[in-house]
Amino acid sequence: MSDYQLTANVRHDLGKGASRRLRRENQQVAAIIYGGEKAPQPITIDKPAFYKAIEEEAFFSSIINIDVDGTKEQVVVRDLQRHPFKALITHADFLRVDASHAMTMHVPLHVIGEENCLGIKEQDGVLHVLATDVTISCLPKDLPEYLEVDVSKLELGDTLHLSDLQLPAGVTLVELSHGEEHDAGVVSITRPTRGTTEEGDEEEAATEVEQRAAEEAGKDEEGKSE
Repeated sequence: MSDYQLTANVRHDLGKGASRRLRRENQQVAAIIYGGEKAPQPITIDKPAFYKAIEEEAFFSSIINIDVDGTKEQVVVRDLQRHPFKALITHADFLRVDASHAMTMHVPLHVIGEENCLGIKEQDGVLHVLATDVTISCLPKDLPEYLEVDVSKLELGDTLHLSDLQLPAGVTLVELSHGEEHDAGVVSITRPTRGTTEEGDEEEAATEVEQRAAEEAGKDEEGKSE
């Protein structure tokens, strides 16, 4: 779990006008911290550090330490509101975490072992990713940045399901708590589609045309030199 540190200030000036002024000044981002036994707290976050943090995938599945005018808060990202057409974050929502209570989070899936997958290397299969993230429940101390999906042992026609994922200690999948019918596929190895084959044939044909053209050009040059 990555360790993220942000600096913030209590936000006293609220409303749309105040938010517009923040965006014009371009130094801070409006946000709110809520949850737990404390009242919701409007804040402003130092923009450069925040924008750098959101470039990393792990930021969205990590505990974040926020210093609000000297008061420490541990939170997770719950929502980011973005400008409709500019690359700007207009508001951020953070949820307080309690070390003694389980939390529910979305974490990404990272596929590994593709280079050793029998179904791809020897059986001409194609990897299909059916899910890019899952919902987990765990204590804050057990929160993983991501879960690995190992496809190295898959053969053509195989599918890995949620129940096949290797989970760290203390982590459970929320989807599976709803019953076996929610044990969805995560990745599968299938035969190439007709479109994929045709594209490959077209690329091969184009390469052959280019090679023949190069050979003809070479012959022409030889003829001229003679």
